[in-house]
Amino acid sequence: QVQLVESGGGLVQAGGSLRLSCAASGRTFSSYGMGWFRQAPGKEREFVAAINWAGGSTEYADSVKGRFTISRVNARNTLYLQMNGLTPEDTAVYYCAASRNSGVVIRTTDYRYWGQGTQVTVSS
Repeated sequence: QVQLVESGGGLVQAGGSLRLSCAASGRTFSSYGMGWFRQAPGKEREFVAAINWAGGSTEYADSVKGRFTISRVNARNTLYLQMNGLTPEDTAVYYCAASRNSGVVIRTTDYRYWGQGTQVTVSS
C-alpha cells in the first residue's frame, strides 16, 4: 500500500512557475513507476508526465513537453513536477499516481495508487 500526498499548487499568473511535490509513504516507493495527471473542470483526467523507478526515463504529454519536468528523489520518497511557462490551459487539479510497473507508465488504468490532488490555477 502506498499513500500519496500532493502539495505545491496555487494561483499563479500566466508565464509563471510552480513546483509540485508528491510525498509517498511506504518502503517500496523506489520500485514504482510514478506519474502526474491533471483534470480540468468538465474534462477527463489526462496524462501529464511519467518517470520510471530510477528516474532515468521520462515521458511527457505533448502539451507540456519543454515546459514541465518530472523528477524523483527515492531517498526522500518524493516525486516532483516543475512547471514553467504556465498558461491558463494548465489550470486543473493535479494528481500524482503510483504504478506497480516500475517503468514509464502512461495509461491511467495502469496506476493503482492516487493522491487526492492539488489545485493549480493560472490567471491570464
